[in-house]
Parts: sequence; structure tokens; C-alpha cells
Amino acid sequence: MPDARDATPYDALLLLSFGGPEGPDDVVPFLENVTRGRGIPKERLKEVGQHYFLFGGVSPINDQNRALLDALRKDFAEHGLDLPIYWGNRNWAPYLTDTLREMVADGRRRVLVLATSAYASYSGCRQYRENLADSLAALEAEGLELPKVDKLRHYYNHEGFLEPMIEGVLASLADLPEEVRDGAHLAFSTHSIPDASADTSGPVEEHGEGGAYVKQHLEVARLIADAVRERTGVDHPWQLVYQSRSGAPHIPWLEPDICDHLEERHESGVPAVVIAPIGFVSDHMEVLYDLDTEAKAKAEELGLPMRRSATVGADPRFAAAVRDLILERAATERGQEVTPCALGALGASHNLCPVGCCPARAPRPAAAGADSPYA
Repeated sequence: MPDARDATPYDALLLLSFGGPEGPDDVVPFLENVTRGRGIPKERLKEVGQHYFLFGGVSPINDQNRALLDALRKDFAEHGLDLPIYWGNRNWAPYLTDTLREMVADGRRRVLVLATSAYASYSGCRQYRENLADSLAALEAEGLELPKVDKLRHYYNHEGFLEPMIEGVLASLADLPEEVRDGAHLAFSTHSIPDASADTSGPVEEHGEGGAYVKQHLEVARLIADAVRERTGVDHPWQLVYQSRSGAPHIPWLEPDICDHLEERHESGVPAVVIAPIGFVSDHMEVLYDLDTEAKAKAEELGLPMRRSATVGADPRFAAAVRDLILERAATERGQEVTPCALGALGASHNLCPVGCCPARAPRPAAAGADSPYA
């Protein structure tokens, strides 16, 4: 890798996340932010918010981002990387526009963005880029000097993202009763999205059935399953499954649903299941509710031993991977040749999202891509 202390031309890192409520009074306003423009009545939002009210109206995602910020700052300090880190959310405080305004006031002119989403999709990449464009437009309307903003590439197949998940699956297997351990099935779970959105995920040349979204998740699942086999000597059967479906029931979404999958595995005689939430960076609400609450209840109803493995969260290896990605991108911007870390067959993702990558249903400006109005 290039010099471990040289992030030039960048002068700041922005952690960009989804956001979440931090108390009962925040839940409905937060959901109004998330669903803005869809005309969903407030009473319906209160129903949807029951998931949050079960946990005191507090989403764990903000505390998890604070922990990640601490891990990143610790890693940077230990490796002599002098790069300030800021944090902004799409849907709750600290809001992205406010954070970018603060960065401008602090004199930041070249900003790298780390999104808390590892894979290609509209909701996991382009929508973040659209939010960046919206915030930059707001600052431009205020007459502020805009920073140049770039987004770190997708990191789903970086060793520092994969290794904590591999160890999480191994720990979950070890926690199962010995008599069912070797026969355990691995269910690799991620967020379901509409089939049409999956099919157009990634660059245009990757569009097709499932697009880059499904292809990348299958690659991660295979890499983890292969590593588990190499370290235990047991070849566990596995499948990619989905959770957290929403939207109109007549619109096709990616399947099978995790709870349906548990029923199918139980009927087929599988003695135990380990659920690995590979589609999520941290244990936020959809992990806690859809897996630790609903899927757990389904497994208990079936009498099926089940364990849920850990997400990456603030693991020091992930923090080191972020540092690696920063230095890789910085060296590339300086014109140096680098060998990116990317395990498996798919290779490193693009640094600059091309035109037509993960398109929206209605075209909107998106920053940090080949079609950015803020080059």
C-alpha cells in the first residue's frame, strides 16, 4: 500500500449513514423523513413505528455509528493518519446538510464519503449520492464554496469486512449444541429489495436477473461458507435469504423471506440454522427486529435451534479496512498505481459510479459519480 499516513488530496472523511430515532417522540418525525413524498398518513407511520417503540423508541444505529467513529479515530491515530472524521445522516440528526455546512466552515475542500452500505443498489448507493447532491445544492443556494466530494468504493469483498463475519459464523456454530452443529444450515440474510431494483443494480453491463446486488451478496456468502469449511472441515449447506420486505404486496421483491426459509429448512429435516446478516454493517433495527425478534420467534415455534451471528459493527479490522480504502483512493487520485484489496472472483468495485448505475425510477441529480453535477 502507499504511505500509511498520506491521504492527500483529501482533507476529511464523512461517515454517511441512514439515521434513526433516539427516543419515542422522534419515531414518527423520523419515519416522515424516511417516507417523505409518498403520502403515507401519520396513523400508518405510528403503526410502522411499533418496531421502534418495542425498543423504547430508540434505534441502535446512532450509537453504533458513534462506536464506529471511535474505532476509526483510534485506528487513524495509531497509524499516523491525520484525517478528521465527520458524521452525517440522511434521515435524522446529525443531518447530512448540517454536517457538510460544518465541513465547509472548517475549510474542508476534498471530502471522501464512507457510506454504511457495502453493496451496489439504488437504496444502498445511488440514493446516498442523491442525498449528497441535495445537500450540496442547499449549500450552493446559501452561496457557500462547495467541497469536491468522492465516495469510497463498495467494500463487500474487502478482507476487513469479511473476516469479522467469518469469525461471527464460526462463533455461532460453536455455540450450537454439539449434536446439531455439523448439520447446521447457513442462512445468509440481507435486505430484500424490489426485483426491478435488483435487476438494475450496478453498472449497466451487470444489469440482468438480480444485477450486481444479488451477485455481490452471493459472492460474500460463498467466501464465508468456503472459509468456514476450510477452518472447520465441515461443508455446511447455505442459501442467500432476504428480510425486511416492505411496499405493495403485488410488486415482486427478492425471496425467500427468512421466516419462510426457516420453515422450509425445518420441513427438510435440517437440525439447526445459523443466520448471518451479511447485508448489514451493524446491528441496527432491522437486524434486532426482523432477526432477533421475528426470526427467533419463528425458530422457537418450530423447535429449530438457531443462532444469529454478529455484524461487522465497529470491529477494528473494519476500521483498518476503511483506512486501507482511503489510502487506496487517495493514491489513485494522485496518479499512483495501487493493488486494491478485493477477495474472491469479482475484483474491486469501481471508484466512480458510471452513468446508468443503479438508476432511480425518476431521474434525480446524484453527486460523486460520472453523472454528478458537482464534478
